[in-house]
Amino acid sequence: MADAQETVLELFYGRWRSQVLYAGVTLDIFDIFDVAERAPMHATQIARELGLDCALGYRLLRALGSLGLLQEHDAHAFSITEAGELLRSDHPQSMRDAILLREGPEHTAVWKHLPAIVRDGRQDGFVREFGTTAFDHATRELSYGKAFDAGMSSQSNLQTTWVIEALRDYDFSSVANLCDVGGGRGHLLCHLLVRYPHVVGSVLERPSVIGDGQMLWADKLEVGGRCRYIAGDMFVEVPAADAYIMKMILHDWNDDECVRILRNLHRRASRAGRIFIVEHVIPDSGGPDYAALFDIHMMCWGTGRERTVQEYRSLLQASGWEFAAIWFPPNGAIGVIEGTKFESP
Repeated sequence: MADAQETVLELFYGRWRSQVLYAGVTLDIFDIFDVAERAPMHATQIARELGLDCALGYRLLRALGSLGLLQEHDAHAFSITEAGELLRSDHPQSMRDAILLREGPEHTAVWKHLPAIVRDGRQDGFVREFGTTAFDHATRELSYGKAFDAGMSSQSNLQTTWVIEALRDYDFSSVANLCDVGGGRGHLLCHLLVRYPHVVGSVLERPSVIGDGQMLWADKLEVGGRCRYIAGDMFVEVPAADAYIMKMILHDWNDDECVRILRNLHRRASRAGRIFIVEHVIPDSGGPDYAALFDIHMMCWGTGRERTVQEYRSLLQASGWEFAAIWFPPNGAIGVIEGTKFESP
């Protein structure tokens, strides 16, 4: 009984933890620390520099300490931990903007519709809450659009590392032209171009995402001569390429929508074309897994879902592709499903 109670209590406190985390990020608490000197700061100094109430600020700092993001020292002094550094805006793998998106007002609001979604058999808490899809809401409400783009970029910091680790032994020698469909500002593609200097690439994205050239990764990583950005719609037309990669794209859409996208890619792929689908893959074992929780987020956020390997195999087959393999990084955090173009002789 004690173990059962502990399990339920840990779940019970889950929302409190995530909201404490959100408050700490929103108030820029993690950015206040000097990570070079790593000297503790007094709670009063932190509150003064951030414009916080001293007494309530200390209580928040103490709670962040209980989560392992800060460390409390004598006399109400605090230092940042290695985990807390991941929430700084200047960390190369910062999760700051991802937290602001996931625990922000829009995503908090759509989750309250989960019981009704499951009861009614109709997904999409965004439509229920705001009367429009998440993508349309991002276009109409600039604050959410900005938070969404920043949140996606934030998650790319980790996801790109995972993809490169998953494909570390893959032979890219026959890939000359790689297209990242829905590739945002090119974080993944440009890092792949750095790793494979013989490859040229393109990013297909919404015009609003790639409109600001200063935010794009091609010049930052000095691969601008091998990378072009194309404004377009993957449901309508995609650039020709001999390989495509899609990171966290198909989970946004239902099966029929995924097949439409995959058929467009198949039509434009070279004769020996291939595709890499990067997603959180639900294990066949049915055991506890992060992907199963992400699947519920997709249920609330839109029409999509997370899938098993077999379900991705079925999508590939329905759209003219043939399942070839699946690749994982050492931590198993994400899967890269490889498909090859199948054409009857």
